[in-house]
Amino acid sequence: MKIAISSNGKDLKSNISEVFARCPYFFIAEIENGKIQKTEAIENIIANQMVRAAGISVAQFMAEKNIEAIITKNVGPRALDVLNQFGIDIYIGEGTVEKALQEFINGELKKIEK
Repeated sequence: MKIAISSNGKDLKSNISEVFARCPYFFIAEIENGKIQKTEAIENIIANQMVRAAGISVAQFMAEKNIEAIITKNVGPRALDVLNQFGIDIYIGEGTVEKALQEFINGELKKIEK
């Protein structure tokens, strides 16, 4: 499973961003059999380029990257609609990226219902 976490930084010790579409980075993790197999941090350049509707563009970008789930603190209504259209699950996470990933693997995160 490929997931994206809205992050304030580029590593596992970074905190989860308060926002989804305008976060500074996305931390991408591939999880197989309950273990993190691969990670990558990517800068959210869309947020810097968009004056409006960043949520829609970022949600479409997530679909293009084959993301299956998002962990964030907050997602706007437009981004939520697009993520739902693509079948991408959204979970609420707090603290560090590392903590949220472990909670996701353990099934402890709250999923936003569609």
